Amino acid sequence: MGNDGGSIPTRRELVKEAARNPTTTEIKQSQHEQQEYGWTTDPITRKPLSPPIVSDSNGKLYNKESIIEYLLPSDDATTTKADAEAVLQGAVKSLKDVVEIKFEVDTNAAKDVKNPWKCPVTGDRLGPGEKAVYLVPCGHAFSATAIKEVSGERCVTCDQEYAANDIIPVLPTASTDIARLALRVKTLKEKGLAHSLKKAAKESKKRKKREEADEAPALISVDKKEANNINNSSTAALTAKVLQEQEIKKRKMHNDNLKTLFSSRDQSKPIGKSADFMTRGYDIPADAKR
Repeated sequence: MGNDGGSIPTRRELVKEAARNPTTTEIKQSQHEQQEYGWTTDPITRKPLSPPIVSDSNGKLYNKESIIEYLLPSDDATTTKADAEAVLQGAVKSLKDVVEIKFEVDTNAAKDVKNPWKCPVTGDRLGPGEKAVYLVPCGHAFSATAIKEVSGERCVTCDQEYAANDIIPVLPTASTDIARLALRVKTLKEKGLAHSLKKAAKESKKRKKREEADEAPALISVDKKEANNINNSSTAALTAKVLQEQEIKKRKMHNDNLKTLFSSRDQSKPIGKSADFMTRGYDIPADAKR
């Protein structure tokens, strides 16, 4: 190093350069990338978002199928559950903690546009760069501007009542929105309500019974007949699908485990020196000295 006409940076200069604060442009670019990912990808399975889509109390979007699969008991590795819990951060313990979002599809959007949703009032596209909200409990999605302009506290699509505190921003970035949602969860918890405004499970019971109460009883059972008894037909069909996929996956793993017990080698062919020394013959040379 050195003697080349250049300068050698000191440790202080290197640390100072590495610890610098990101610029405004870098922050905006990072937020846009996060928004793009959140609007198009399920954070649990990392698969593309596709209807039916649900949202938790924090405004995050998930595939309903992945939430049901998370709630159902399975023989999958504990790391899979742990990864899902790290994403959910305790926000979802039952289907009462999510609301199915009803997006209006923009039929005039380009074919290459992922999830071409629009506001039914203003016609603006809902996605990254556009602040969108949905109403609880109906789940209809609008642009934030449309909700501010529309007077009254009834959904313009289904005419169902909603409170001002039940306007949930989708993938919020503003600190005020995040703080308001956290306060809303705390208020609902004190009232014994879940995010969907349905009655939440009591926490005074024992841990086992509390977990059974938090999970929807029809979803906990692995019996397909009980899955068909769920009141919501779409949820019942989705649950049955998840159960079937889990059963197929379980059988495949069972078959793979059995295959490992048996050798796939052709037994009619000799194995030569690779044979076990206990079963391999040993010949003494004729000219060997005794």
